[in-house]
Amino acid sequence: MAKITAAEVNKLRKQTGAGMMDCKKALTEAEGDFDKAVDILRKKGQKVAAKRADREATEGCVLAGTNGENTFGVVVSLNCETDFVAKNDSFVELTNSILKVAIENKAQTKEDLLALSLDGNLTVAEKLTEQTGVIGEKLEIGGYDVVEAPYVASYIHPGNKLATVVGLTAEAEEAGRNVAMQAAAMNPVALNRDEVPQDVIDRELEVGKDLARQEGKPEEMLDKIAQGRLNKFFKENTLVDQAYIKDNKQSVSKYLGSVAKGLEATKFRRVGLGV
Repeated sequence: MAKITAAEVNKLRKQTGAGMMDCKKALTEAEGDFDKAVDILRKKGQKVAAKRADREATEGCVLAGTNGENTFGVVVSLNCETDFVAKNDSFVELTNSILKVAIENKAQTKEDLLALSLDGNLTVAEKLTEQTGVIGEKLEIGGYDVVEAPYVASYIHPGNKLATVVGLTAEAEEAGRNVAMQAAAMNPVALNRDEVPQDVIDRELEVGKDLARQEGKPEEMLDKIAQGRLNKFFKENTLVDQAYIKDNKQSVSKYLGSVAKGLEATKFRRVGLGV
């Protein structure tokens, strides 16, 4: 039987994140073969992942960031089963490493991200399987989205449960962060009224007419009343039309215009746990 040294166990632990005893058992089973021990731990992760496939991963860590030029932004959620794991420094560090590789490679979709090499040996998908075995909980990318624009700002709400990225037509660091915070706080359904899905508009008009009818309004007035309520819905639920949270006397659009002539928001993405 090969003699397993503490140094070898520590090296395997650092590479895989597995517990000391798990690393020692893997090295013993592999008769000291380091690569074989890594594979043993990886297979353990696959077994655990298969067992926990039907579990719900509703906790996690949500982060956002941009590239150095602030032209490409990512918001990503790494989900797990318990808040205890989500708050662990190593879990937050894993989420950060996934965010970083996504930004570096400009991954456009969740599928693109999962196929990327994370540490030179494993893809993101393989790393999540491995860490499922280490942590003992189901891990998955819950939400993933990107924004590309002349200037992109990001915001992470304290607690790492919610994050946003916002695109602007020109560089405006403070304004970008403020609008990203607005998107996090006010949860708009779309950037502007033109981007509100038609089924949402139809539903709001129908609700508006039903409410007016219940209030006893004349049938010939229902469409006009419903349209008025729809306009109110747009003002409350589209990012650029919302009242700016730091000065509710002006809309987000007017706030941006006051920062620089022609400055506009072009896109936003918001990812939160359970969202």
